[in-house]
Amino acid sequence: MDLDLSSAEPFRAEVRAWLRAHVPAVPLPSLETAEGFAAHRAWERELHSARLSVVSWPARYGGRDASPLEWLVFEEEYYAAGAPGRVGQNGINLLAPTLFAHGTPEQLERILPPMASGEVIWAQAWSEPGAGSDLASLRATATRVDGGWRLNGQKTWSSRAAFADRGFGPFRSDPGAERHRGLTYLMFPLDAEGVTRRPIGRIDGKPAFAELFFDDVFVPDADVIGEPGAGWKVAMSTTGNERGLTLRSPGRFTAAADRLVELWRERADPADTALRDRVADAWIRARAYRLKGFETISRTDDVGAGSSVNKVFWSELDVALHETALDLLGPDGELAGEWLEGYVFSLAGPIYAGTNEIQRNVIAERLLGLPRERR
Repeated sequence: MDLDLSSAEPFRAEVRAWLRAHVPAVPLPSLETAEGFAAHRAWERELHSARLSVVSWPARYGGRDASPLEWLVFEEEYYAAGAPGRVGQNGINLLAPTLFAHGTPEQLERILPPMASGEVIWAQAWSEPGAGSDLASLRATATRVDGGWRLNGQKTWSSRAAFADRGFGPFRSDPGAERHRGLTYLMFPLDAEGVTRRPIGRIDGKPAFAELFFDDVFVPDADVIGEPGAGWKVAMSTTGNERGLTLRSPGRFTAAADRLVELWRERADPADTALRDRVADAWIRARAYRLKGFETISRTDDVGAGSSVNKVFWSELDVALHETALDLLGPDGELAGEWLEGYVFSLAGPIYAGTNEIQRNVIAERLLGLPRERR
């Protein structure tokens, strides 16, 4: 891997200075509420005006042609500054890389600029009541009609769907085909006739997830990503980004680990060596993930199933970081908003983007060559 960061240092200085001048002094309301969603959309517009919303994209789509190393540096500075969460991350980190790999020139020109500016926020509509980590079990259908497709069925746990503008996901277009075949990957407006969205009640009262119901929803051919029937291949392209670096960049965890060290210095009992060792372990693991990031961007081949290793690592690291912080805080942890909220969210990490149990099967079978489990 290449650990020479000198070429990215001027960009780091620019990003750091801009964030210091623009990150809100008072945190924005949660982006998982209607008020917070609107505030975070406005923040995306502000980032875009500085050409910092999608730094690694080509300039023609709203980016600035930043190198992978500069993107890693941007992420480090962004999280270190405590900048707002990215309400557009489903589009920016999942849909956009999928379009770069499988989209048409027309789709890139039409979809990416309003995504970069925050004008259009995307929901990820994959999971169904009987198809979560086992995505190939999905049953929502796309039926061929003149000029496009009719969607029917249900999606659940669709992230950002309560307030987003559009959605994307795979649908079964050939019910007679094998499980991993006969799927078509589609984009669709969430305000289209026939779409019903029902926010999912959560223990924290924040409704950004939603169930989506499709009743003869028309989608034109122009909104099919890749070839009809080849949706599994397109979906696997998306999961590689979801489980890899783009959704959970190293900067997220190095910043959290640094805050954990500061918390330890403020609150630790010097005699509690076990807790000290947990803080040190979390810090070391965050730095190890950073080095893994450098290795990943230095590769010339596709990460492929290796993204499952990333996903297991960062999701378990996230839980460990926040559990350690709450143990440092003791009873005060129940009042420690940022750490407590982060902990509750971290518990979902081993589930979303494909459960860690499934990811360990992928690692065992595709990377280690172990025999498939027989049932």
